[in-house]
Amino acid sequence: MDLKKIGLFAGGVLFGTAGIKALSSKDAKKAYTQTTAAALRVKDSVMNTVTAVRENADDIYAGAQAINEQRAGEECSEKAEGSEAE
Repeated sequence: MDLKKIGLFAGGVLFGTAGIKALSSKDAKKAYTQTTAAALRVKDSVMNTVTAVRENADDIYAGAQAINEQRAGEECSEKAEGSEAE
């Protein structure tokens, strides 16, 4: 049983060493760089979309406030005209 544990440990060390070499190779670094560059482009695109949506939402909100202010002004005018008629 001890030989099996030693064999598993040695296999793990060998596998880990090979994995580190594969992950630190020039080809792997190039792939990481390309992937990171693509992720940054996606982030910029998403942020541009979010900014456009936020600007549109601000415009809609401002328009809605203007409509409500106009209606409130009209209601006040109607009430004032109604109380003058009495």
